Amino acid sequence: MRIGKYAAVTAALALLLAACGEGSDPDPGGASAGDSLSVSPSASASASASATAEPSPSDVPSSSAAARRGSVPPPWLGTRVLEEDGQGYGIATPTPKELRHRAWTLPDMIPTLPGEGFAAEVDVAPDEVIERSTWEPGCPVSRQELAWVRMTFWGFDDKRHTGEMLINARVAEDVVGVFRKLYEARFPIEQMDIATKESQDAPPTGDGNGTGAFVCRATVGQTTFSQHAYGLAVDINTFQNPYLKGDRVIPELAGWYLDRSRQAPGMIHAGDVVVQAFADIGWSWGGDWNSLKDYQHFSENGT
Repeated sequence: MRIGKYAAVTAALALLLAACGEGSDPDPGGASAGDSLSVSPSASASASASATAEPSPSDVPSSSAAARRGSVPPPWLGTRVLEEDGQGYGIATPTPKELRHRAWTLPDMIPTLPGEGFAAEVDVAPDEVIERSTWEPGCPVSRQELAWVRMTFWGFDDKRHTGEMLINARVAEDVVGVFRKLYEARFPIEQMDIATKESQDAPPTGDGNGTGAFVCRATVGQTTFSQHAYGLAVDINTFQNPYLKGDRVIPELAGWYLDRSRQAPGMIHAGDVVVQAFADIGWSWGGDWNSLKDYQHFSENGT
């Protein structure tokens, strides 16, 4: 089945959210003797050679302000299906030059919230929203436990945007508070939407860049659900903040951003406004893990 550009990008988001928690660090606070990977914040040497054959940090624009003005997505975004490995993930390849200074925000998919500045609306998720999400009987949260959040965010185009998120109602207000801080700091976000069943089953393109929370699925290779399936984890700008374990990079084309010495817009770094805002509500960051790195991922229980 052929899917449109923006549907395909949303599909990649679903795969990313599903992957978060795969092989989650069993000891986020410290490495164990069996750790197979330890990645320094400023290097990506542990990724596969093909995924890390990227330009040097000098390739980054000298002014991050220039990048913040926004760039234009390539016309092929979300349409190039990758070769898959044995587990259904795309095989990591070098980041195309069009994606190395990624700084665009995709069109909003829901109506703009009224007013100026930060705004948010939180409701019990209605049937229409649940039906287009990945929720189904057997998920570890009931549909009544999920909140439908609409909130504004700051785009890479220096404009106010509106997105939506499904999240555990118990933490909805706290998470809204986090995004209020990110908006006030003008931390840029590319898109914020809800993963769908269609997008979850779509083939990998390796170029998605979403921000979201709830995806109902088991952790890959395990029988337990990921924290996303409880609505208790959030991913932010998945492309600028990829997942790395061994030679697996997700999104598969995001290897350029594994060099965490870069200061490109949308990236998350230790001690920055994003990490601190989540720390303020007691959540932990996957970038602090030792046996893998999940730079996009924040969760209530640290996994």
